[in-house]
Amino acid sequence: MTEPAPDPRLLVRERGLAGYLADFRRRISGGELGSLPVVVGLVIIAVVFEIQTGTFLTPGNLSNISVYIAGPGIMAVGIVLVLLLGEIDLSIGSMAGLSAALWAVLSVTHGVNDLLAIALAIAAGAAVGTLHGFFFAKIGVPAFVVTLAGFLGWSGLQIWVMGNEGTINIPRDSLVRDFTTHYFSDIAFAYGLAALITAGYVLALLRTERRRERAALATRPVAEIVLRGGLVALASFTVAYTLNQHRGLPLALVIFLGILFAGHFVLRHTTYGRQIYAVGGNAEAARRAGINVVRVRMTVFTIASSLAALGGLFWAAQAGGASKSLGSGNLLMNVIAAAVIGGTSLFGGRGWVWSALLGTLVIQSITTGLNLLGMAAEIQYMITGAVLLLAVVLDSVSRRTQRTAGRT
Repeated sequence: MTEPAPDPRLLVRERGLAGYLADFRRRISGGELGSLPVVVGLVIIAVVFEIQTGTFLTPGNLSNISVYIAGPGIMAVGIVLVLLLGEIDLSIGSMAGLSAALWAVLSVTHGVNDLLAIALAIAAGAAVGTLHGFFFAKIGVPAFVVTLAGFLGWSGLQIWVMGNEGTINIPRDSLVRDFTTHYFSDIAFAYGLAALITAGYVLALLRTERRRERAALATRPVAEIVLRGGLVALASFTVAYTLNQHRGLPLALVIFLGILFAGHFVLRHTTYGRQIYAVGGNAEAARRAGINVVRVRMTVFTIASSLAALGGLFWAAQAGGASKSLGSGNLLMNVIAAAVIGGTSLFGGRGWVWSALLGTLVIQSITTGLNLLGMAAEIQYMITGAVLLLAVVLDSVSRRTQRTAGRT
């Protein structure tokens, strides 16, 4: 009887540092780039703009970036889910504008309780997403066509809802205003969140290793767990220290991170999350495996549109009010670009919610840096477009390399 082949990950860990370096080279040569290009890109962007401006890496500027990424980043989380299905949603910009208009008219114009108006605006987003999902998943209309129709229709409804009001300003005591203006000034909040993130990450690693040990699978050595936890702690506490040098921990960042962690848990640790990947990888195979493809598709579009509605409220808070043009312009393209630049594949079945954070950071860093240099908007568009094209090229080359290496 032949011996079973040893787990290659176990062999890597037994060889120590040399084994990890060899595995890293193998992954790169095999097209398994992961988030490496985005992280390297962020470092290059930060270094270049700091050299050019001298103010890019100041606590105030970095704190502003952490607030600016919240709205489009929340919307990008929904787009990540849609892209994982191998589909697209072109209506998120108009949904963001409609959500802001609904909230403003209900809360500011008609005096509806602020929290209730927020809930109704997000509920409207869920209803719109369900409608899109129904036409796509149940009727069979291509998602591109359904959401393009939504893009046009909801933009018109947004203008109708606003009525004669060109802009409705946000009151100073509004909860929506707090989305982007409230900071937890006590340093304990930022450091406490950093400690919570680090502890949660280490506990998740230990839980995974216990499950692998019970299943008689290869496990990480203690030194690797300590190293990984140390790197997360270093990053988390560095960010916390930087934010505390300005005004403290922004509420916008807390909400955004909460949505990211919730999305990560759903995708990586639930049956529903695995079903999303399965449907995006091969819908017919997923259907034959007993997955309710229609339900998965409809719920993903519902979630995406709900997040677009929430992101629209952040966008309104940042703009100072709701208007007939809110959500138009380059918002849609930037949100989709953020998901793709962050590492989510346009071809479906591959990506993670942290793409929303990484991609939005790239776009906002470029925008902020160019604004500090006084560059014109058209230059920003060209550079962002070039970065998006590079991300898609890397994704295409990576997939081709993995197919050649027999890994897909």
